[in-house]
Amino acid sequence: MLFDIDIQKQLSSGKRTFSLNVCIQSDHQRLVILGPSGAGKSLTLKMIAGIMRPDKGHIRVNGQTFYDSTQRIHLSAQQRNIAYVFQDYALFPHLTVRQNIGFGIVQGLLNPRHAIQHDTVDYWLGALHLQGLADELPEALSGGQRQRVALARALVTKPRALLLDEPFAALDPALRQELRLELNELQHRLNIPMLLITHDPEDATAFGDHLLHMKDGSFVQGGTS
Repeated sequence: MLFDIDIQKQLSSGKRTFSLNVCIQSDHQRLVILGPSGAGKSLTLKMIAGIMRPDKGHIRVNGQTFYDSTQRIHLSAQQRNIAYVFQDYALFPHLTVRQNIGFGIVQGLLNPRHAIQHDTVDYWLGALHLQGLADELPEALSGGQRQRVALARALVTKPRALLLDEPFAALDPALRQELRLELNELQHRLNIPMLLITHDPEDATAFGDHLLHMKDGSFVQGGTS
């Protein structure tokens, strides 16, 4: 089973509460969760990635148990080795494209040096058409270029799976379509399990081999396309 997830989480803020109740079992390489803002999609990704901890349940990806409340298993985000691309890309503004990509494979407290040379970094610069931008800072990049850098940084560690949080939301329609095609080709080439969350039905059509609809913290209907 590629995705075997059964988790619950309750959040409170003043008199307001939000209950997340997520159950996923899927052997599809490309899983899409579609729903409006506030449905709980990003919370779900953060718990799979290990950024947040559920109240109870289990998370298993590609046969690896990341979290199991009954067995008291809770792997750190680093131990899970899941690639997470945030909606705002979360690039380090003071690091160049090359340094941002190299951040995931350089151990220690210091940032990768400006002229970092690494075969894997060079590979991803080429694979995502970023060679000419290697020494640029994120502020000099377009939205599509920033997304490519974020993808390269996520994939440089050879992750077990790829999580994408609204990856095309900040892009104009023409660029959105172009990058959908690029991501489609990249995912097929890498053969990496991918879970994408979105509010855009066009994303769901492009990537939803298994599509789940989320509202108010739980799935309201689902299907396979």
